[in-house]
Amino acid sequence: MTLHVEVVSPERILWTGDASRVIARTIGGGEIAFLTGHAPFVGALDIGLVRVHVEEGADEVIAVHGGFVEVSNDRVTILSDVAEVASQIDVERARAALERAEAELRTGADDDVDAALRRAKTRLEATGSVASSR
Repeated sequence: MTLHVEVVSPERILWTGDASRVIARTIGGGEIAFLTGHAPFVGALDIGLVRVHVEEGADEVIAVHGGFVEVSNDRVTILSDVAEVASQIDVERARAALERAEAELRTGADDDVDAALRRAKTRLEATGSVASSR
């Protein structure tokens, strides 16, 4: 058995397919893995990676900048205003965003700068361009 997975943004379906497991980071709950037969679940997603373990081939890694996950009847739906499949991330743009956020952080931190820093690190982590800071 497999899970049917959809990662959806307001503009489009970013990724859809079947998987044996999905791992996501929820707010306040840490990482959670979903397998076939998982109990119904709805949770808020933190800034982090969603790892979709496909049956055959390479895993899909998706940078998610918040949103929600719903699991029901072997279907996993990720809803996010902003999400990016690792293969579609512009690494140089993500590095520039990281540098800007780090510079702003040095001049005085606030929640917006901290979130921008976490988003940039997550995008780079998704591409394998930076080690996880978690």
